[in-house]
Formats: sequence, structure tokens, C-alpha cells
Amino acid sequence: MDEIIAYFQTIPSSHRSLLLIGGITFFWLLENGFPLFRFSYRKWHHAGINFFFTVTTILINFSLAFLVYRGSVWVTEHHFGLLYWLSVRPLWLQAVAGLLLMDLIGAYLAHYVQHKTKALWRFHLIHHTDTWIDTTSANRHHPGESVIRFIFTLLAVIIVGAPMWLFFLYQSVSVFLSQFNHANISLPKKLDTAISYFIVSPDMHKVHHHYVLPYTDSNYGNIFSIWDRLFGTFLVLPAHQIVYGVDTHMRPEEHNRLSELLKIPLEGYRALTTESKN
Repeated sequence: MDEIIAYFQTIPSSHRSLLLIGGITFFWLLENGFPLFRFSYRKWHHAGINFFFTVTTILINFSLAFLVYRGSVWVTEHHFGLLYWLSVRPLWLQAVAGLLLMDLIGAYLAHYVQHKTKALWRFHLIHHTDTWIDTTSANRHHPGESVIRFIFTLLAVIIVGAPMWLFFLYQSVSVFLSQFNHANISLPKKLDTAISYFIVSPDMHKVHHHYVLPYTDSNYGNIFSIWDRLFGTFLVLPAHQIVYGVDTHMRPEEHNRLSELLKIPLEGYRALTTESKN
């Protein structure tokens, strides 16, 4: 455990980049060989849109990374946060508890709040407009959403009392599993079901991308499936019944043009402003 902590305490940026690029490449190849759905789409055009949002997410996280660093150093120096208050020991248990809590606040809660808040939903909506969910879809987040998610991650670091090694461990696991559960791969049903009792499996997460309620408002988890089961947001839908997208933006010109996707939050703001005036 000490070796793992030492590695993630000072994990090189090149290794983090390799995890991102390597994960996308691995699942990209895997979904080509064992696809859940056989899409009729321009794969590289679709990937290009999602890669654009991947780059903007990286730039935003990199630009704001100093806040996470300062927050983590502060909680460590002042013994602030749940891990310190609960005196979680030994280190392996601290890692597990820390990952669970970081996932709860930084992923599940952030995701849930975006679905339940109109202003925030307009940013998250870009992720749901994707009608061809594959591993590149994992990073299809509007720059505004990237900022929102960063804020929740920073809150998670402070509330949990996460040292830097725990933050980097969480971030690494989160990136890899997000690519995994978005990948257009077909796993044996029993295997996918077994996985879904512990972590978010591909079939479990794809229910969240069904185009209508209540399925859109379900299965919010990213790493662990326990939070959806615990808070009653877990739903099941057979894969053959899933239709990707969101019912308000099903036309190709709405979900397959970068310029239009970037405008969606602004259109929502105008609509909210009009409603308030009326």
C-alpha cells in the first residue's frame, strides 16, 4: 500500500495522459470487435466532437488544478475532513473509504444536482444529446459543465479531507471507469450484472442514456454502484430497448454539430430569462 500511495502522490503528468489516451484506445479497439450496437455513423466525425470537449475539459482542469493542490495541502496540514474526524485506518481502508466518499460527492452528487437544477442541466444536456454512445462519449462535457464538475471535486477534496495521493487515485480510477462504462461493448449478461453490484457496468450506465424519463434520471454513479442502489436511483432496462439521446434534441443538426452544442446552455439561459420576465 505504501508503494501505491508513493506512486500516486507524485504521479507524472505523462502517466495520467497515458491513462486517458490508452484507455480510449483500448476500449475503442474493444468496442470495434465486440460492439453492443452496430451504429451507422461517421465514427471519426463523432469522435472529433467528443475529443474537442475532452481537450477543453483537460485545459479547464489543468488551469484550476492549483486550487485542488492548495485544498489538499490545507486539509492535510489541518487534519480537516471526514477521513481525519473518523480516524480511518489502516491505509488500505482509508483508500477504499476515500474513493467511496470522493465518488459520492465528486461524481454522484454532482451528476444528480445537474439533473435536478435547470440552469446546470443546460450544460449537462450536451452529454445526453449523444445518440451514439461509445468510449469517446465519456468526456463529452460542455466547458461550463467541466467547471461545475471541478467545483464538486474540489468540495469533495475538502469535505473528505483527501491528501493528494487519494485525489490522483480517485481521478485515475474515475477516468478509466468512465471510459469503460460508456464503451460500446457487449459483455456477457451475467458478467455485466455481477460487475454492477460493485461498480458501474456498461449496461447499467447506458440505461442513464435512454432518451426519456425516468431512465434519464437514474444510474448517476460513475465508479461505485452502491450510491444508486442506496438512494433509490437504480433502474434496469434491457439493452435492446435503449434509445440513446434526449427527447428534446433528437435531430442530427442539434446533437451532431459542435457549434450548435456549444450554444445550448445559452439558449436555455434565454428561455429561463424569458420565463422569469413573464
